Amino acid sequence: METNLLISEQIQFSDFLKVDIRVGTIISAQDFPEARKPAYKLEIDFGDLGKKRSSVQITHHYRKEELVGKQVIAVVNFPPKQIGKFMSEVLVLGLPDSKEAIILLEPTVAVPNGNRLF
Repeated sequence: METNLLISEQIQFSDFLKVDIRVGTIISAQDFPEARKPAYKLEIDFGDLGKKRSSVQITHHYRKEELVGKQVIAVVNFPPKQIGKFMSEVLVLGLPDSKEAIILLEPTVAVPNGNRLF
């Protein structure tokens, strides 16, 4: 089997550096009943970058009450995206489990909010 079929197009390191990936702490999580798929509205503290909002489809593995205080990894330099009446400002990163439900990417040790992935 050719494994390169599963790899995306190669990019230069300079392309990777254009993606601004930061850590932030969730400060609030609310239900998002207007979303087409079950989701939460998050407010995330990114330190010096300020507080940003995101819509996340993570209701299968996470209750909103347990999300507050959790650190997450997000792309912070995409343009804001309108999702219904909600403006999502960052893309919180996660990986699908075997049933395609999202598992959040998070540091295993607390780090300062706003730190950039290198």
